[in-house]
Amino acid sequence: MVVGPLKTLLPVGKRGFLAIVLVAALAGAGVLSGVLGAPSVVGVDNEFGDVTNETTEIRTALVVDNPNPFGVRVGNTSVNYTVEMNDVAMATGERSNLGLDPGNTTLRFSTRMENGKIPEWWATHIRNDERTTLRIRSKVSSSLVGRSVRVPYSQRIETNIIDEFNSTETRPVNASAPLVSDPVLYVNETSANWGSPTRDRTPIRMRMRMYNPKQVPYTVSEIGYEVTMNGIPVGEGTTARPYTIPANSERTVKMRTVIRNQRLDEWWVSHLENDQTTHLKIDFYAKVDLPTGSTVRVPLRPLTYEKRIETHIFENDSIEGAVEGSNGTTRPAGTTRATTGSDSGATTETTDGRTTDAPPTETTAGETTTTDDGGLLGSLSVDARAARYFPSPIEF
Repeated sequence: MVVGPLKTLLPVGKRGFLAIVLVAALAGAGVLSGVLGAPSVVGVDNEFGDVTNETTEIRTALVVDNPNPFGVRVGNTSVNYTVEMNDVAMATGERSNLGLDPGNTTLRFSTRMENGKIPEWWATHIRNDERTTLRIRSKVSSSLVGRSVRVPYSQRIETNIIDEFNSTETRPVNASAPLVSDPVLYVNETSANWGSPTRDRTPIRMRMRMYNPKQVPYTVSEIGYEVTMNGIPVGEGTTARPYTIPANSERTVKMRTVIRNQRLDEWWVSHLENDQTTHLKIDFYAKVDLPTGSTVRVPLRPLTYEKRIETHIFENDSIEGAVEGSNGTTRPAGTTRATTGSDSGATTETTDGRTTDAPPTETTAGETTTTDDGGLLGSLSVDARAARYFPSPIEF
């Protein structure tokens, strides 16, 4: 009854503007009455994609549930995301012009990580006691409403590379040379620990307690080593000085093994191509000056150190398999899915930089899933509400 008098008072252009205002008011009334639901983030899935010598593809699927029976077409909206490993930015990406179908919609992204960043990350991993926190910082922003929703994700990566080198097992060393009675030495103890890594070098401090079983002294003029990871040489070197081991006595031989980090980007490619598995191997040899005046090169095979290194990056995401799954799988409005393996909780950011936490929703199993009701996607769902009054979604 109010519209009729208004038509006589307002020109056509202003009447059109008023129609939009009335639609927004009706949509707002639907939200206040609880009839319409706000879309929510169900979970995230990440997988490694194509790997080259220079880059590693990271494929991301962000699944958003739109509980309304209407599609959401959102203009002026983008997703920015950064992949970090121990705060080292490995990759960044962006996706614009988002759209949500009824039910679950999988938003897919692809990011290229520079393999040249691997040495910098590796140094932080060793400095942090072989621990890495992988984070993907995702933010959905809209210039239309001036708000953002953050979707945090993190995963802990731990390795244990050199601990097994610490041993008190007695191992004989044979020269396997003519006129030499074996064993020529015994290694009674080995130990190792990381030195202070830099971007270029990762030192390993090693100690070997050697016993000379002979009645004459030996001089170990050199101990050399080679480090390989999946067959790729990443380090080699020798001791800085000779060691004399008296007859029937022990000496502790110290050496500094170095991994050359600039070779680790090639290793990284092999690690991913080998299902995130690495075979680390350190081979040793010694040059022993015999009492006869000759020098023999002795392979220290009993000291060969081998270690299987496995990582499980992205293997326990909250919606594992969504990267390869199909879009549009629907489920009843108002239900939630539990998330595991990633951070829970989302934050909403306004244009003035303030953030507020979006509380997690509890499921019947007692687990939690992150939602963003009232956040950016909730604000943008007015597009779906307007579909009640227009035959097709409005594209902002």
